[in-house]
Amino acid sequence: MADRDSLPLEIRARLAELELELSEGDITQKGYEKKRAKLIRAYLPHVPVGAECRALVTPSSSSSSSSRYQRRRSTGSRDERYRSDVHSEAVQAALERQCERKMAVPMPSKRRSLVVQTSMEAYTPPDSSSGSEGDGSLGRGGGAGVEAWISQALRGSSSSTTSSSSSHSNGSANAARLAENHTHPYSIGPIAHLSLKRRGLREMGVSLENGNMGRRSYDYQSDRPWSSLDSEDSHPAPPDITSYTSDAPSVEQQVAMTTKPLPKYGNAELMETGDGVPVSSRVSAKIQQLVNTLKRPKRRPLREFFVEDFEELLEVQQPDPSLPRPEGAESTVSQGEELCALKNCPASLEAALQRWGAIAPKAPCLTITHTGTKQPYTLTYGKLWSRSMKVAYYILHKLGTKQEPMIRPGDRVALVYPNNDPAAFMVAFYGCLLAEVVPVPIEVPLTKKDAGSQQIGFLLGSCGVAVALTSDACHKGLPKSLSGDIMQFKGWPKLLWVVTDSKHLSKPPREWYPLIKDANNDTAYIEYKTCKDGSVLGVTVTRMAMLTHCQTLTQTCGYKEAETLVNVLDFKKDVGLWHAILTSVLSMLHVVSVPYALMKVNPLSWIQKVCQYKAKVVCVKSRDLHWALVAHKDQTDLNLTSLRMLLVADGANPWSISSCDAFLNVFQSMGLRSEVICPCASSPEALTVAIRRPNEGSTKPLGRGVLSLTGLSHSVIRVDTGEKLSVLTLQDVGPPMPGALVCVVKPEAVPQLCKTDEIGEICVSSVATGTSYYGLTGMTKNTFEVCPVLSGGVCVSECVFVRSGLLGFVGPGGVIFVTGKMDGLMQVGSRRHNSDDIVATALAVEPMKFVYRGRIAVFSITVLHDERIVVLAEQRPDATEEESFQWMSRVLQAIDGIHQVGVYCLALVPSNTLPKTPLGGIHLSETKQLFQEGALHPCNVLMCPHSCVTNLPKPRQKQPEVGPASVMVGNLVAGKRMAQACGRDLSQGEDNDQFLFLSEVLQWRAQTTPDHVLYTLINSRGAVGSSLTCVQLHKRAEKIASLLFERAQLKDGDHVALVYPPGIDLIAAFYGCLYAGCIPITVRPPHPQNISTTLPTVKMIVEVSRSVCVMTTQTICKLLRSKEASAAVDLRSWPPVLDTDDLPKRRFPLLYKPSDPESLAYLDFSVSTTGMLAGVKMSHSATSALCRSIKLQCELYPSREVAVCLDPYCGLGFVIWCLCSVYAGHQSVLIPPSELEVNPALWLLSVSQFKVRDTFCSYSVMELCTKTLGTLTDSLKARGLDLSRVRTCVVVAEERPRITLSQSFSKLFKDVGLHPRAVSTAFGCRVNLSVCLQGTSGPDPTTVYVDMRALRHDRVRLVERGSPHSLPLMESGKILPGVRIVIANPETKGPIGDSHLGEIWVHSSQNASGYFSVFGEENVRSDHFCSRLSFGDTQTVWARTGYLGFLRRTELTDASGERHDALYVVGALDEAMELRGMRYHPIDIETSIIRTHKSITECAVFTWTKLLVVVVELDGSEQDALDLVALVTNVVLEEHYLIVGVVVIVDTGVIPINSRGEKQRMHLRDGFLADQLDPIYVAYNM
Repeated sequence: MADRDSLPLEIRARLAELELELSEGDITQKGYEKKRAKLIRAYLPHVPVGAECRALVTPSSSSSSSSRYQRRRSTGSRDERYRSDVHSEAVQAALERQCERKMAVPMPSKRRSLVVQTSMEAYTPPDSSSGSEGDGSLGRGGGAGVEAWISQALRGSSSSTTSSSSSHSNGSANAARLAENHTHPYSIGPIAHLSLKRRGLREMGVSLENGNMGRRSYDYQSDRPWSSLDSEDSHPAPPDITSYTSDAPSVEQQVAMTTKPLPKYGNAELMETGDGVPVSSRVSAKIQQLVNTLKRPKRRPLREFFVEDFEELLEVQQPDPSLPRPEGAESTVSQGEELCALKNCPASLEAALQRWGAIAPKAPCLTITHTGTKQPYTLTYGKLWSRSMKVAYYILHKLGTKQEPMIRPGDRVALVYPNNDPAAFMVAFYGCLLAEVVPVPIEVPLTKKDAGSQQIGFLLGSCGVAVALTSDACHKGLPKSLSGDIMQFKGWPKLLWVVTDSKHLSKPPREWYPLIKDANNDTAYIEYKTCKDGSVLGVTVTRMAMLTHCQTLTQTCGYKEAETLVNVLDFKKDVGLWHAILTSVLSMLHVVSVPYALMKVNPLSWIQKVCQYKAKVVCVKSRDLHWALVAHKDQTDLNLTSLRMLLVADGANPWSISSCDAFLNVFQSMGLRSEVICPCASSPEALTVAIRRPNEGSTKPLGRGVLSLTGLSHSVIRVDTGEKLSVLTLQDVGPPMPGALVCVVKPEAVPQLCKTDEIGEICVSSVATGTSYYGLTGMTKNTFEVCPVLSGGVCVSECVFVRSGLLGFVGPGGVIFVTGKMDGLMQVGSRRHNSDDIVATALAVEPMKFVYRGRIAVFSITVLHDERIVVLAEQRPDATEEESFQWMSRVLQAIDGIHQVGVYCLALVPSNTLPKTPLGGIHLSETKQLFQEGALHPCNVLMCPHSCVTNLPKPRQKQPEVGPASVMVGNLVAGKRMAQACGRDLSQGEDNDQFLFLSEVLQWRAQTTPDHVLYTLINSRGAVGSSLTCVQLHKRAEKIASLLFERAQLKDGDHVALVYPPGIDLIAAFYGCLYAGCIPITVRPPHPQNISTTLPTVKMIVEVSRSVCVMTTQTICKLLRSKEASAAVDLRSWPPVLDTDDLPKRRFPLLYKPSDPESLAYLDFSVSTTGMLAGVKMSHSATSALCRSIKLQCELYPSREVAVCLDPYCGLGFVIWCLCSVYAGHQSVLIPPSELEVNPALWLLSVSQFKVRDTFCSYSVMELCTKTLGTLTDSLKARGLDLSRVRTCVVVAEERPRITLSQSFSKLFKDVGLHPRAVSTAFGCRVNLSVCLQGTSGPDPTTVYVDMRALRHDRVRLVERGSPHSLPLMESGKILPGVRIVIANPETKGPIGDSHLGEIWVHSSQNASGYFSVFGEENVRSDHFCSRLSFGDTQTVWARTGYLGFLRRTELTDASGERHDALYVVGALDEAMELRGMRYHPIDIETSIIRTHKSITECAVFTWTKLLVVVVELDGSEQDALDLVALVTNVVLEEHYLIVGVVVIVDTGVIPINSRGEKQRMHLRDGFLADQLDPIYVAYNM
């Protein structure tokens, strides 16, 4: 079989250039194959058709390993050290296997402005064929096999292209219909999903004309029903698809499939999902695809999980017996060879420098090579000695004064030198040693925001560093302030910068001479180490350890005097410092330094220096080997016979073996011997752990091991015997160092010796190790003072060991194998994975097309009691969205196939945006911090919580209900009382209390107090717009009644729709209807700027309420007859419309008097937060009882003034606006909420101006004031704003009290006199418009803290403030007089104890009579108004509020002296989400999400097909949108144990909010499914 070596040189050169062009994206795959086939056509072997498959399976290993590197260096692909041909083949095989699973990954939807570069024309959907065929292919059939063989021989792996590894989904019938044109196993079409076409925000009730508001809280259409009266009818609950499912459809699914389709929604195309639910084809196709993907069975749950219960028990299953376990004997301590005393060895490094400076002053010590034409500079030993003396003298005698020198022996000094100036660093380092000062080498700070710079500053501060030595050139390049001084870097101590160039220093006096001591245990230098979490520690090395380390390196490497060493490594730390700065002086070596900048320009420079100086030793990293491989073309004059040792500093990285082998294969013909390559293992704590010896002429084979990655993840050594897909090839790093003891211990707390077939942390006992972490005694003891023990607890040795931070084992012959580092370890469940292994797998999936310079970062974050793997990669600028997403999908499958572990998050960021280390690598801890802070700004994100989070708490199993007697006895035994309470008696004591009808009260007031002002309307300028006295209202109502009889010819009981803006006209029209015997229905008028969507809602209420007439103003009459209105609603379909601006002059002769107090007074229509339009019937007696109850609770009298800033169309807002003043006689100051959009301070200024004591508002008003007036309190105070007279500020709501908003409002306006206790809340609902209201007397509102986890199980457990999972709940006001409350189980309808959460039931004379519907459906929910308890008090008729809550007896007393019962409302029963058997309230999840990032202004959650959908409003740049996906997913998992299915990022103001400030989540859900949100980004979590 021919290989590449048999091809002519020019053909090989052209092939290398072609491969480079392909890797950099300069040509397409098809063009590459066409040109390559043309070049090698004449050299192809004639392979029979039957032999093609054999050729694919058994390629030539030598050719495949060497041919990959026969090309020029790719553009800075530094992470190619992870390349492994065997691993690449394994990844491709794993991907082929994954093809059979056909996992459809929905591609996220992204607004077009976010798409960086998307070539729509060039994009070709992946083909389902097994191979791609082009014009230049070698034909079909046999030619394809030959082409595949030549690809294998030339490229070293059979990596298939995206198009050849894809196949279409063929799931269920519905899924197939959806996926036929829209889905693909590893990438998702259709391309249209990239950008959702923007529709007007008006369709979602968002108005942009409001300036800073962003959202119209008072937008009239926000209360409209979405598509029908009850959204439950339009979207039936689909079955749970996240659990295990069988192939046969369930009964529920079969029933759901027969559901009749609904009419189309807007312009969106409708289709049916697999559940028969008609939805929009755009969004829901992806959701259905996600659903189908999640139906795949998950892998077995983790062994350890926790059960959510009060005892917080951690249930641990028995270990799986099938998992690999160590079976070998207990390991022993390995001992290195004896450390021989070197002949004439100096007693210290300073003594060595003194010796060589005296006897060989002209001997070369260090040669610095430069880029360009600049000649190399050589530092001799004589110059090094004399200049070091200068530095030492200057440090000790020229800084400070003679009496108080700035630096004393033993002080720490920072060494700040660039990577291209090792001579200046070396002089300063030895100058510090001579002065007995401790040098702390650090990196040069280039900018104020360098990655990790702050942590370096903390190290300098903890070491007490006050002086920094640097070179002249470096000092000039440091960032300066405006004054010219060196900038003060964040976290750094104040430093004195000293330039150590010889021209700036004076010669020391002749009589001065440094004291040269023998090596002792004083600290010689401090080497910094960056930990996994980003913190920087200082490892102290004593003078004895430094000297001994140099001796061991000299013996191990066989250094001899005057030998030449070429160094490519960083000379300030690790191997570069130890060999090129320290050992070189001890052994009088000549070091040739090749800086990193020169390596980037000429990667062969270090090999050229080896040849030029005939160097014996060279110190490199595996990346330098790879760079030399891809750049050695046409270099025929290289000769490496002089090398006896090629020290690979990162040889402990398992993935360096590929570069070592490939380098040997290529350069063996140039004199490189196999025994020369010597991998090395080292760490800052243990210094050099092991080096493979350069055994010249030895025939001993190199230590190799092919281990199972699965076994390694369980810390077990297993030689792979399977299909060799999940394997890791290791090379030994030699025996222990001379004079050292090495053992392997368990990484956990107790350092117990591992077994022989077990992976553990390598520990070293030697004089030549680090001593401590500077200033950290506790960490020092755990790392540098380790005493390994046997299984019985007996210490192994009297010697103290040092943890090296390296993972591995001791193999046969005492050689050490390293499998990874502790810092790179990620423990997912019970398995450990190394980040380098994950990086290698990701890079094996065609990285050059998508990943910029191979820059990939892998780390883990802790989410829900376990570590989760995060993979970040820099995306090439020319990569399209579709191709990158395909690559992401393939990476997920490759990691799953190779490592059997799920990736939690895979993200792509723009090129050159990840934080960098000084030498250009990725700064991992800084990257992790940015990711967790939401400041990384990725351009593509794929979250996979469904597939990798398997330790969720057990779903709640509902127990069979117990009988009534058991409930009663159980509560008695537990000391719990039954949850029931009542307000005080509703007594009649006033004159107006004798009237049963409001119309009679108004007539009575018009006679007794005709000139008393009842209503005052405030305009936007803060002036009185109009007012009504008792007699004016009475006369105006008479005229309206006359209008109804004369012009409309209405009869008693006819329904009249009142379409008025908030004001006095609405009040007069209401009482005019009562005078005429008609039934009024208040309707919010259509919005002039949004008439197309708001007018149909008005028309629907008019039709549903069976209104025979519409009364309105002249302005709205014209609006109803306009062209825009006619386009939305046919003008002829309206009932008669009456204009009340032109009233008859004569009054109605005979006013109507109802005969029955239980007869209908008015209809109250509103849209609930679940999207249901419901009208309730209010009788005359209920209306009077409600007014009387509010009057007593708030102590309302004619002398009082009350400010009202509420919407007057439904609920308690209508009652307070229209009814209470007539009944109680107080003056109502009316402030329309819509006027606050023009003048946000109008409400508070009116309260202050009229000096009112009681005021009512909504949460939307309070939120508006908090946001817009937060910075204006001083100016308002100057304008005379004074709220000190306010006794009660009641928020009218039908929801859980918003405690955070209430507290913010109180604190904000505390400076203008608002008392914090004045702010309270009221609670009402459909069945009873006002259940609770704080009032003026009685105890202050109380706040309790409950356990949120218990609440999910419908249990109430009080906890302390600040406890984990605590939820603050504020009392919903005092129970109104005449109201009785009981808490009942919503399923069994039985009463429950006060320690349980249940439905609030109300018994009162002010309850509504029932629902009103034109379709006669009031009987469907009749039990809401006439329910009875299943046991206990079974005679009383109760109304079900539909809200969950609980009662708590407090220590406070009410007016009657009894202990006060507080009602706490938790949430609406219809909005609660049943997930995993538990009850979740959307507001709790939303509160957690809003806290995660400052750019999140609002949030709403809902469920669809049992998937949790989160919609987040982004107040910031669209480029920041993708940061929120991971944050949202994390916080919901952490705090609520739920997996988010879809994350939708939208603009501010998109989430619809009704006039009461309540989120319309069902409207939002329908808008999302109908593709009407115009999202910035939609992420589908896998």
